[in-house]
Amino acid sequence: MKNEKIILASDHAGYNLKEKIKNFLTAEGYEVYDFGVYNTNAVDYPLIAKEASVKVSTGEYDRGILFCGSGIGMSICANKVKGIRAAVCSDTTSAKFSRLHNDANILCLGERIVGEYLAKDICSVWLNTEFEAQRHLKRVNLIEN
Repeated sequence: MKNEKIILASDHAGYNLKEKIKNFLTAEGYEVYDFGVYNTNAVDYPLIAKEASVKVSTGEYDRGILFCGSGIGMSICANKVKGIRAAVCSDTTSAKFSRLHNDANILCLGERIVGEYLAKDICSVWLNTEFEAQRHLKRVNLIEN
């Protein structure tokens, strides 16, 4: 939802896609915070993923979108943080179900996997899909515990 605070973060391999999505979400009216990186110089993505994920897990930001080459490394790191349910999505159906059934609070995208326009569609679906709760709430609670 557009009143949510969204944190974006990337490593060097996800920088260009992050910039495109940042501009897209800002134009759509989302409150976006760019946690970095700010260029394509090589960095260690686990540190970035952890710091951004902590900001979501503590409630400083409502949700996050993390970018790297494949999305996989960022998701592995993000899911190490208590309270984070990060999903790598390369299509809109996965994005939808990561929210509907898993209440994913971090979306991970791979710049080398998805193009700009598909990434925009994935983000739109992910940000506009509500958690279904009902029978899925029990499962999300099991994940948390």
